[in-house]
Amino acid sequence: MSKTIELAQHLEKLHINNMYKSDFYWTWDKTDEELDAIFTVADALRDLRERNKSTRIFDSGLGISIFRDNSTRTRFSFASACNLLGLTVQDLDEKKSQIAHGETVRETANMVSFMADVIGIRDDMFIGEGHKYQKTFMDAVKEGYRDGILEQQPTLVNLQCDVDHPTQCMADMLHIIHQFGGVENLKGKKIAMTWAYSPSYGKPLSVPQGVIGLMTRFGMDVVLAHPEGYDVMPEVEEIAKKNAAATGGSYRKVATMEEAFQDADIVYPKSWAPFAAMEERTKLYQAGDKNGIDALEKKLLAQNAQHKDWTCSEEMMKRTRNGSALYLHCLPADITGLSCPEGEVDNSVFDRYLVPLYKEASYKPYIIAAMIMMSKVKDPVSALMALDAADKRKMF
Repeated sequence: MSKTIELAQHLEKLHINNMYKSDFYWTWDKTDEELDAIFTVADALRDLRERNKSTRIFDSGLGISIFRDNSTRTRFSFASACNLLGLTVQDLDEKKSQIAHGETVRETANMVSFMADVIGIRDDMFIGEGHKYQKTFMDAVKEGYRDGILEQQPTLVNLQCDVDHPTQCMADMLHIIHQFGGVENLKGKKIAMTWAYSPSYGKPLSVPQGVIGLMTRFGMDVVLAHPEGYDVMPEVEEIAKKNAAATGGSYRKVATMEEAFQDADIVYPKSWAPFAAMEERTKLYQAGDKNGIDALEKKLLAQNAQHKDWTCSEEMMKRTRNGSALYLHCLPADITGLSCPEGEVDNSVFDRYLVPLYKEASYKPYIIAAMIMMSKVKDPVSALMALDAADKRKMF
């Protein structure tokens, strides 16, 4: 029996009917079994790919990507996921569209969605705006489908917003699951989600928020650490607390990186901007206040520079369990002595974890493909079994 068949049999036991024709906004919108389904299908698709089996569930159709912020890994992961399933990818470059001429979100949504099966959107730069844009866009698409403009209703995959980065955190989680030999081995494991110094400003909060919103669902000891003033959204912290209480794990905040790293099994040192500052920046952009934005940037860079000791050094790693915690990062990292004079992580630490870091990133295309498949395929169990029984990919 192949691994894919074993995974399909596990999928059959899960209550996942609500995933069909659904969107993927935030991980906390999904049940435990629905998250399990995403991990299961991702593993099955990877197994099929490793055995050179065709995974084309579509013979035509589009995957539309809209990146309102720069991206390498997520952009190519989305393209890879769509191609894996048989979709052609078209990227909407807003600078080359009519958006600059006043085209509305509703019009854009309908015009790009003809024959589209999935839409991936990244909009993470402005607090209160990213998720709002995704929701506005998809509401317009749903109206277009109801009004008979679109023959099918595309599904959304959140490729990062101002609140959550579900494809990244789900990929991180699947990496953790495999590193520790299964979900059953995660209970009680300590993960330190810590702020780290960066010489740049304005990094989104969605990765730390996504981590505390997801990892607390697995009975882990989740610790958030940051300097004073670098708070994340309070509503996401409330979600983390509720998750921890429900799973027998814990969620707590500490004031130092040293305390967070102490005896940690997993560390995730990553820079982000203060929640209050990101709110202020959004208001300044809405007002078109360029001088105010420049002044805020200078202020935040100076604030960051006060905390250069918040870095993942060799000494800091020695504090972790047996000095060998699993190091995670969404990439690209600010690497001391390589990409910048001082940054989030020492070059020697980063270099030592290079292979597992790249493996961590490699799960993202399969996570995205699984999100698409679970939304577009009514009977994913039968679909996986059919793919397992089908021919290998044709290579001419």
